[in-house]
Amino acid sequence: MSNSMGRKKYRSVGDTLFNFIIFLVLAFLIIVTVYPFWNTIAISFNDGLDSVKGGIHLFPRKFTWQNYKALFIDDRLLKAFIISVTRTILQTGVSVFCTCMLAYALSRKEFVLRKASTIVLVISMYVSAGLIPSYMLIKNLGMLRSYAVYIIPNIVDVFNFILVRTYINGLPDSFVESARIDGAGEFKIFMKIIMPLIVPSVAMISLFVAVGAWNSWFDTYLYCSGEPNLHSLQYKLMEFLQSSQNQSASAADANAMAVAAASGSASAMVTPISIRSSITMIATLPILVVYPFLQKYFIVGMTVGGVKE
Repeated sequence: MSNSMGRKKYRSVGDTLFNFIIFLVLAFLIIVTVYPFWNTIAISFNDGLDSVKGGIHLFPRKFTWQNYKALFIDDRLLKAFIISVTRTILQTGVSVFCTCMLAYALSRKEFVLRKASTIVLVISMYVSAGLIPSYMLIKNLGMLRSYAVYIIPNIVDVFNFILVRTYINGLPDSFVESARIDGAGEFKIFMKIIMPLIVPSVAMISLFVAVGAWNSWFDTYLYCSGEPNLHSLQYKLMEFLQSSQNQSASAADANAMAVAAASGSASAMVTPISIRSSITMIATLPILVVYPFLQKYFIVGMTVGGVKE
């Protein structure tokens, strides 16, 4: 009896020690993950001239809204924000709809070319022609310096197609067969039966596409860098990052900006580091707002479609 109690006590002490170590490790990971984001928030709300001095960690030293005011006053950044929002919405809607239609078509066993078409799509996911042929293709299609370059090349994503098709293959065939008996066409079956059943998968790939579209800047750099009206917010952020790296943050520069600020110049109230932090927060906020609402669908979509009985 005493031995069993001793073993239980030993296990209890061991479990407590193990849980404490896990708690410390997780707490350290949370701090390492959250601190850079929180520090960016603090700098974005701090006075630009004061931010040049450094030493800002958890809270702003001189709180101000001037950094965000300067962003929204600038017409270029406002246009870039609109381009990013409209691009994200259009690209997500078009890509998700076309990907789901393709996944439904290639999931039908009666479609003769479904295996060959799937093989071609999978090969295209692993083998790419390269940057120069892609650029020449976009140029020959007349999409260079046009808004269409944000939408058309991203209509179908092969990885998302595989996820949706796997999810559709897990659905009972009786749903489609009964609809066909009732006289429903393929498009009606897709819209009325398949789409409501694959909502978790649709939400999951919507998150993938939306995050990719919102964070994308390299396509703007390649195809639309010479068209300021088509610059995205992330591309503007990249430009500010480059400009902030090229500018010196010496004490002489800080004194010069302080003199300009004392003379009443509004533009001197912000600095590259403060503007960079403000743009980072504006670029990150929409994803932070949307993700909690799609998280449950994201988990279900990743797990349910991968299991087939």
